[in-house]
Amino acid sequence: MKLIKYIFIIIFISFTSSLSDDQTDFQKWKKDFKKIALKNDISEKTFDIAMAEVKFLPNVIKYDRYQPEFYENTKTYISKRTSKKKLSKGVDFYKDNIELINTIETKYKIEKELLLALMGIETNFGTYVGKMDILSSLATLSFDKRRSEFFSNELLILLKLIENDKIDYKTLYGSWAGAFGFFQFMPSTMKNYAIDYDKNNYINLKNNNDAYASAANYLSQIGWKDDQPCFYKIDLSNEIPEKYLNVSAKNLHNKKKLKYFRKYIYNNQNLDKKFDNLESSIITPDKDIIPDAENLNPAYIVFDNYEIILKWNRSLRFSLAVCTLKDKLANEL
Repeated sequence: MKLIKYIFIIIFISFTSSLSDDQTDFQKWKKDFKKIALKNDISEKTFDIAMAEVKFLPNVIKYDRYQPEFYENTKTYISKRTSKKKLSKGVDFYKDNIELINTIETKYKIEKELLLALMGIETNFGTYVGKMDILSSLATLSFDKRRSEFFSNELLILLKLIENDKIDYKTLYGSWAGAFGFFQFMPSTMKNYAIDYDKNNYINLKNNNDAYASAANYLSQIGWKDDQPCFYKIDLSNEIPEKYLNVSAKNLHNKKKLKYFRKYIYNNQNLDKKFDNLESSIITPDKDIIPDAENLNPAYIVFDNYEIILKWNRSLRFSLAVCTLKDKLANEL
């Protein structure tokens, strides 16, 4: 018993010592980052005010290393996010906001079901937008070396939005990864696509009007097509060459027209022939993540619209879940 007690004490001391070192290094990083911010046209006043309470958040590092996209199999991931409860909540939300949602759909040519699906999966229709201090989250991930360049750029963009009075830094609470609002926009997405739909000189992504218009504008600008499919679930033949199987969301490769892949798909009669000339890819999302996963199951043939959702969130499972919930909502509305 004494040995276990001593081991616990040693682990605790080691952990607290490491955490203390991180906090010290983080303060040094913060001073160095201030120099970078000033060189990027962030005023000292803005930096000092916005970053005054910014802290190193060790839990953010843990979340970054252990995301559900990296350990849940596809069936589990999708079923959790497209449940009957989620579907019912989406239908109720639509009924409560029918005029706004229909107007946005018509103006931007983005299906209401898609917007509802994205909002439902990202924030449970605005009921969970995250409670993390976004500035501290972005600063922590900038300090961390795994994706430092990406998050440093996002933090600089956010500081610039604060500098230009587009965003109130006091409202910046959201996800551990620095995403904000009902649709979880990263700062670069806010900068490029967010809209002041209310015309009140302030973008509020926790307001249905600005949030919905901004999400629709984003999808429209990056190329969503409302007359094309997202994916089909398929049963693959063992004859399909391995080179056509995509297991990563980073870069879907070896694309072919749908009609080319038909000979490798047992249930190809379920694939509408009017889409035969669309470029497509085949994904097997469990293969490189889930231990002992089958080579060819589950499998999906995906199209350009699927890759549009990948731009929103670079996860094979996320895109599948969004499009699945979208289809379920279309059957209910």
